[in-house]
Amino acid sequence: MSFKKVSVIGLGYIGLPTAAVVASRGIEVVGVDVNQAAVDTINQGNIHIVEPDLDIVVRGVVTTGNLRATTTPEPAEAFMIAVPTPFKEGNAPDLKYIEAAAKAIAPVLEKGNLVILESTSPVGATEKLAGWLKEARPDLSFPQDAGDIADIKVAHCPERVLPGYVLQELVANDRVIGGMSKACSERAVDLYKTFVRGECIITNARTAEMAKLTENSFRDVNIAFANELSVISDKLKINVWELIKLANRHPRVNILSPGPGVGGHCIAVDPWFIVDSCPEEAKIIRQARLTNDEKPYYVISQIEKAADEFKRPVIACLGLAFKADIDDLRESPALQIVEELAAKNVGQLLAVEPNVHSLPEKLIKAGVEQVTLETALEKANIIVVLVDHKQFKAADKTQFATKVVIDTRGIMG
Repeated sequence: MSFKKVSVIGLGYIGLPTAAVVASRGIEVVGVDVNQAAVDTINQGNIHIVEPDLDIVVRGVVTTGNLRATTTPEPAEAFMIAVPTPFKEGNAPDLKYIEAAAKAIAPVLEKGNLVILESTSPVGATEKLAGWLKEARPDLSFPQDAGDIADIKVAHCPERVLPGYVLQELVANDRVIGGMSKACSERAVDLYKTFVRGECIITNARTAEMAKLTENSFRDVNIAFANELSVISDKLKINVWELIKLANRHPRVNILSPGPGVGGHCIAVDPWFIVDSCPEEAKIIRQARLTNDEKPYYVISQIEKAADEFKRPVIACLGLAFKADIDDLRESPALQIVEELAAKNVGQLLAVEPNVHSLPEKLIKAGVEQVTLETALEKANIIVVLVDHKQFKAADKTQFATKVVIDTRGIMG
């Protein structure tokens, strides 16, 4: 069965690219977001996030009329929910945005509709989604009661894309699809096959939820190993970048790169969903989170030590995003480090972030000045590399020679 109209709920870093790609296949797509400014921007054919080539695709599908944005859900054949899933106090998952999305689309649901949860979620979230929908629409049947013959099909298909490569990976990557019944899975595969060239692998909803959490927890544990190794190497006066390069020459060793911590809305968050579900059993996963959360404070201590050597320290922090060449500041250890330095009043702070037009309000109020890389190299006596943006990697490294450099990303060689 083909799809003529699809609704994407949440037009952020995953929802907007997904909506654009689906629309590029000739399907009418209605994007829904609570942010009126984002809706207006998209309807003008522009984008409100940084992602390579996304502006071209969005402009094209808006021009053809295949994509439009609104703040109010309307009837469609399929609903793809791509809203945030943060954690609240105690690192417990917060599903309020999923619940809000369920209540928003419930009034416009019709028999035969498909609802897919794309948001990375703790195990059991898809079942809760179906429960919220059922509560709002008791006139319809849902998979937990009616199985394959339910009026509404519900499934989970977690996104698994890398910022900076989202458009390519939405199409090329395999997708894990977990329906609440066989019919739910099959209907979800019908939708994803309209734009996915990778394999669509069917499982149940709980396993699909756990698969995404497992992928990110594996990476978090590996990064924690690298971050711990970097601290040990500093103490033993060993170049950790050379060490990892040598160790990775072993055919069965693949150590990831250390950094100032771990950021973003996936790796820094998802492992806590597993810990919350099984707190006594998830020992390694918990420790990896604690190790990575501690790394920014180690970097701060290095900066404070360097600042003590100057009467008037001027510290240039290169990068605020959570990874290279994007504008996403969510859970960013780089941003956390600059905020902590400002609070400690360590010295004059300069921030270089080529992917954002203005600093977060908190940094502006703290007196942090946003400058270009050229200005930072001219004014600062301490340079802290927090993100390996392409502009920083391409810079003439001889310009750093007269500075105290704290390189958390290994761009100095």
